[in-house]
Amino acid sequence: MGRLPEAVPGPLPGPGDATPSLPEVNRSVAVPNAGSWLRRLMAFIGPGYLVAVGYMDPGNWATALAGGSAFGYTLLTVALLSSLMAILLQALCARIGLATGRDLAQLCRDRFPRVVAIPLWFLAEIAICATDLAELIGTAIALQLLFGIPLLIGVLLTALDAFLILWLQNKGMRWLEAFIMGMIALIAGCFVAQLVMADPNWGEVIRGYLPSASIVTNQTQLYIALGILGATVMPHNLYLHTAVIQSRDIRRDEEGKKEAIRFATIDSTVALALALLINSSILILAAAAFHASGNTEVAEIGDAHELLAPLLGTAAPYLFAIALLACGLNSTVTATLAGQVVMEGFLRFRLNPVLRRLLTRLVAIVPAVIVTALYGESGTARMLVLSQVVLSLQLPFAVIPLMLFAGDRSRLGTLRAPSWQLALGWASAALIVVLNMKLLFDFVTGD
Repeated sequence: MGRLPEAVPGPLPGPGDATPSLPEVNRSVAVPNAGSWLRRLMAFIGPGYLVAVGYMDPGNWATALAGGSAFGYTLLTVALLSSLMAILLQALCARIGLATGRDLAQLCRDRFPRVVAIPLWFLAEIAICATDLAELIGTAIALQLLFGIPLLIGVLLTALDAFLILWLQNKGMRWLEAFIMGMIALIAGCFVAQLVMADPNWGEVIRGYLPSASIVTNQTQLYIALGILGATVMPHNLYLHTAVIQSRDIRRDEEGKKEAIRFATIDSTVALALALLINSSILILAAAAFHASGNTEVAEIGDAHELLAPLLGTAAPYLFAIALLACGLNSTVTATLAGQVVMEGFLRFRLNPVLRRLLTRLVAIVPAVIVTALYGESGTARMLVLSQVVLSLQLPFAVIPLMLFAGDRSRLGTLRAPSWQLALGWASAALIVVLNMKLLFDFVTGD
């Protein structure tokens, strides 16, 4: 790291003098200037679903399973609050990306001195590696559950997903978005089928979305609630959204940008609402299948899989594992794109996507292989928790710059976020930062 600052040029003088991140897809999707409102909206459907993947990755499964099995439907209100905060923050990401023509990494490079920008880049890379670690473990567990492949071999096989990335990126943005949306549909279908088998108490489900005092008064409930909140907003999603939204070839005048912001907000809001339903389904399934049968300490993915068959029938574990595998593959694609955005935006350094993917995965594979070989499944479960702690540590360094840029009138002008969005955004950012710091503190102190 000693010579890195010399290899990185200084802050850019203006927003229009640099190659955009993900140039192979930048402005590659045509947006009709005429036609119906629905036709124009459809041109923007896609980026929000790439972002939604981060809200249903394997790192979220453990907290949802623990919350549902231990406390039934009570923590659904926390899942709802988390998703509302995510919807707001991702809408602000779309706004600054479309208004400035720059992604969050490029804006950090433009605005901040090198002594700040380089650490932000380094922390973002660590967060992406931590995200990749969670995906790697989740995918390896899914391969073990479905095909009986040992965890260690499954971990090594995950390196092959680089070829999936190459194929999708060569096909173009719309193909990539279609793949992601197809996988999300598969995940949703698996959970719908499992919920039909579980037959939850829908009255209690609805009441679960209402706030409960026990979430604050019960220490264990509060801790799991903090875990759900802490695992919700992923740092790489904030970088990713500001870049992929620029795949749309919008009009560059003020009215064109305003319309694009409206449509992009609708896209991300609907996609994240679907992510909320899937995350809720994990918690509801755990509540209906485990909590109701007295299995109140199910926190690991493998344990949940084993318990589903005697409770719901032989098909349920397979549906569960298929959904987990789809989550892992989806997260692989979006984490790779986010890695490109971070590297190109902060450093102006382009790397072949497959090579980039292999390098990132190598960083995650080495500790995963060592821990899997030494400690087996219990070790991978602990590594899944560790990856979420690393993400929580990095999160403030992405959320705070986002809020600074969203309220920057000198850059956004009339496209600056409304005051009510800024107020709610800063409140959400403060809450997320405080809760994530508490999770980190508890992890370090062992509380």
